[in-house]
Amino acid sequence: MESEPWRKSVMLAEYIEVAMELARYEIIKDDDSYWGEIPGLQGVWAKHASLAGCQRELREALSDWLALRLRLGLDIPELAKMNLNRIGAIIAHD
Repeated sequence: MESEPWRKSVMLAEYIEVAMELARYEIIKDDDSYWGEIPGLQGVWAKHASLAGCQRELREALSDWLALRLRLGLDIPELAKMNLNRIGAIIAHD
């Protein structure tokens, strides 16, 4: 039985929250900007003049990264025992 669309949305939202809790930030001394990344999620990073802006851009980068991987059926690393690969297969065939 296919899960309801709202369940997919809840799973995605939970995954994003867990991923954002794992984010690491640092100040780039050359220009006093902030760099953020999420370990284990290759290619998910952001840079901004402020920490809040970096967090906002990192969340957006993560959302875009997830959307692309789900659409293309690419593997998504498991976080906190959440596996989005199953819903990715459903979305790719919708």
